[in-house]
Amino acid sequence: MEPDFLTAFAQPSALHHSPLKNDIVQGEKRKFINPTSCNNPKLEELQMLLIDWINTTLKQEHIVVKSLEEDLFDGLILHHLLEKLGSLRLDVEKMALTEKKQKRKLAVILEAVAQCLQLEESQLKWSVDSIFQKDLLSTLYLLIAIAKHFQPDLPIPSNISVEVIIIERTLTGLRTENAVEYITEDREKLEAQSKADAFDELFAHAPDKLDAVKKVLLQFVNKHVGKLGLNVKDADSQFADGVILLLLIGQLGGYFLNLREFFLNPNCATEMLHNVNLAVALLTDGGLLDFPVNAEDIVNRDMKTTLQVLYCLYSKYKTKET
Repeated sequence: MEPDFLTAFAQPSALHHSPLKNDIVQGEKRKFINPTSCNNPKLEELQMLLIDWINTTLKQEHIVVKSLEEDLFDGLILHHLLEKLGSLRLDVEKMALTEKKQKRKLAVILEAVAQCLQLEESQLKWSVDSIFQKDLLSTLYLLIAIAKHFQPDLPIPSNISVEVIIIERTLTGLRTENAVEYITEDREKLEAQSKADAFDELFAHAPDKLDAVKKVLLQFVNKHVGKLGLNVKDADSQFADGVILLLLIGQLGGYFLNLREFFLNPNCATEMLHNVNLAVALLTDGGLLDFPVNAEDIVNRDMKTTLQVLYCLYSKYKTKET
């Protein structure tokens, strides 16, 4: 008989493995990584990356980390790490031997981290108690935040999710629920959001630069549709029917769009919307459009949406020869 067959029935539930369940006060919620997620290859990759990063950073101090939550809980290695990365000099003991002194030292270190990273208490995804209790989830959040601040070029894997168990003490006892939590962000979504934020900033606070942006994008468009005998002069209106947008996509992508698939001379808003929807679909399928676009906004001559779409094409094909 397979040994796993027996251990599966003998193994206590994940809740009983939690170091948190005995000291949760009334109305409090805590969460930890479900043990079933600990074998997630992406999670293991993240842990190894952070371990290697710490060991490389503290190589001269002859410090070797083997387990994030086990080796960092008392603040000793965190203290060395902050001194090395940020030249922070903290008024704490180098060696804290008692639990009380260790927690006091850890509190000073985490307060320094929050101040250095300019984080409010509500933004913190860790606490003195959770780090000291060797909670892996909190330890990961803390180290990722430190790494992003002091070494932003560290290639932290994106889009890592784990299953977490959330525990709450109610009047009737402990209540648990499972959820999926993303430890690291989706890099593509962040880049897309960054582009969107840039255009929001442009329209809200730098309208004087808007004409310059339009000029660059129109030069790019005309460079590629010019050999079709087309010339775009008005970015505010000439993309609304989707025709030039579709022809531009075809020119840049090196393919011919069947004239039966779109309206070359749209006569109404419905036909214009059909064209723009087709353009959005082509951009999305080609991996060029990494944020949601409402085709009606382009038909309605929303300048910001139109420029965002043109900028996606410009970013991809700005070095393409005609």
